[in-house]
Amino acid sequence: MNIRPLEKKDLPHIYRQKNSRSVMALWFEEPYNSFDELSLLYDRHVLDQTERRFVIEKNGDFAGVVELMEINTIHRHAEIQIIIDSKFQGHGLAQAGMQAGIEYGFNVLNLHKIYLYVDVDNAAAVHIYQKIGFQTEGCLKQHFYAEGEYHDSYMMGLFAKDFRKSVKVPVKADEKA
Repeated sequence: MNIRPLEKKDLPHIYRQKNSRSVMALWFEEPYNSFDELSLLYDRHVLDQTERRFVIEKNGDFAGVVELMEINTIHRHAEIQIIIDSKFQGHGLAQAGMQAGIEYGFNVLNLHKIYLYVDVDNAAAVHIYQKIGFQTEGCLKQHFYAEGEYHDSYMMGLFAKDFRKSVKVPVKADEKA
């Protein structure tokens, strides 16, 4: 598995995902965008410093996207989102992609906290997030509307210090006390 920045050439893959009601329901977003709209959004956001979007590749194939959104440089936190293409699900890419996005957020952007929202009924996703180290911070009742009904959502968070402990990042010689 590899991650790399999202590029304009990836838009046909994003277009397919954005036009799937079931996929967008997991992100609590409205589906169906025209390709022209998607291209305009890409052009408008390509230099936006509050977002980072990465393509997840497996053997050179587009397998999904991991995104850091709402990056706040004052409070040093951001939201993370992931979508794995259906043909690549069940291969461990969600966990690996999340970990890569989290490492980027903590080790490159110097974030203090990364958070996410997940439908309380999405047990598979909740399990993956807990395995990575996310803690449930609360439950937002009927907070998101998708597929014709309101959904409860967990807000889950992960602090840099806890993530670093869980992945056992070696301490550099100059950081030792």
